[in-house]
Amino acid sequence: MSLLIVLGALSFLMYVAYRGHSVILFAPVAAMGAVLLTDPELVAPMFTGLFMDRMVGFLKLYFPVFLLGAVFGKLIEISGFSKAIVAATIRLFGPQRAMLSIVTVCALLTYGGVSLFVVVFAVYPFAAELFRQAAIPKRLIPGTIALGAFTFTMMALPGTPQIQNIIPTAFFGTDSWAAPVLGTIGSVLIFAGGMTWLEWRRRKAALAGEGYGDNLVNEPEPFTGDHLAHPLVALLPLVLVGASNMLFTVVIPHLYGGTVAFNPSSMGSAEPIVQEVPRVAAIWAVQGALLVGILSVLFLAWKPVTKKFADGTRAAIGGALLASMNTASEYGFGAVIAALPGFMLVANTLNAIPDPLVNEAVTVTALAGITGSASGGMSIALAAMADSFIANAQAAGIPMDVLHRIAAMASGGMDTLPHNGAVITLLAVTGLTHRQSYGDIFAITVIGTSVVFVMIGLHYLTGWV
Repeated sequence: MSLLIVLGALSFLMYVAYRGHSVILFAPVAAMGAVLLTDPELVAPMFTGLFMDRMVGFLKLYFPVFLLGAVFGKLIEISGFSKAIVAATIRLFGPQRAMLSIVTVCALLTYGGVSLFVVVFAVYPFAAELFRQAAIPKRLIPGTIALGAFTFTMMALPGTPQIQNIIPTAFFGTDSWAAPVLGTIGSVLIFAGGMTWLEWRRRKAALAGEGYGDNLVNEPEPFTGDHLAHPLVALLPLVLVGASNMLFTVVIPHLYGGTVAFNPSSMGSAEPIVQEVPRVAAIWAVQGALLVGILSVLFLAWKPVTKKFADGTRAAIGGALLASMNTASEYGFGAVIAALPGFMLVANTLNAIPDPLVNEAVTVTALAGITGSASGGMSIALAAMADSFIANAQAAGIPMDVLHRIAAMASGGMDTLPHNGAVITLLAVTGLTHRQSYGDIFAITVIGTSVVFVMIGLHYLTGWV
């Protein structure tokens, strides 16, 4: 019964998300409904002590990233930089290579360390412009961004600084470059498979005479300035964000050390506030990098930006609030579901799979799907079962690097179900619905998940790491 409760809550939330209802409203309804059916006395305590605690904790850490990312993306739009980048991209790749251009930009940003949420805000304005000029349906933008930002550069490509590639290091004693051969081959397969799917969808739409679309929402405003910036100038803020993020990631831990303690003067003799730097260094780095990007746009395009700054930032703030609240609600839902007996039943059942790598891959991707979070599902799986994974792998002679890479790649598999926070954010920012665009996101998800098992087979056949 406990298993059915967990699956029922998950199915309900996916259904309402797909139907276009607000996850902010229905994530707590689904979570507390599951608690009600499990132990009615715990509804109020778990709502306040777990759901709201995790939801507010997520906002405390990540809302500035959402806010600054939305403002940065809006300034890229109203400055005309997005249109300049699009014009240069069309000249370089041709209008029929619009999807390749967007995937490439997303990949460069995420591999440079920019949060995938920030990439959504930053890339969407010129993705919309590029797709409009190339007469490609707007509904294909989410799948294109998902391929570039949510897949191979998030969890497969060796050295990526995304959290999905960092979490396994603490459990397996590896580093971010673990299993470079498998990771590189897996990245190429995901990229090739995803691009094949997207290009097939584009050609199918073109044969049907479908253009960009009409009566769309959240459309970037067309640039009305006298002339476009040079494409290298337009790209400079994006480059600065990636470079600054890498620089701050290295500098901040050296500058602050392990902890920072301070005693606010208004609090008198109260206990000092202690901040553990390793927990927030990556977030500080992203925030600082986005500030650098925003200041660079203001410096490079002061006149066009200041004319629309008030209205533009007001819209950006509204988008950031919606996107962050959607994702935070999902985070709270995942925390509640992970605390229920049915969740542990799922975890223990998955742990019975005999093959070490298949066991790890299925467990991580299943828990990521249930919680709607790649990092959350992987953290739960590794915290509970890493010792078992390691023991089974050692008995089979499997290197820890392979465990690392399979766990990271599997986390980016079924995490992108309809209730996933990144998916909901992507659709909200682009002004599209699950019904319009989720099919392509799901296809990219299936391709990424399938490649994980191809990599397992490749390792067993060749011994490559």
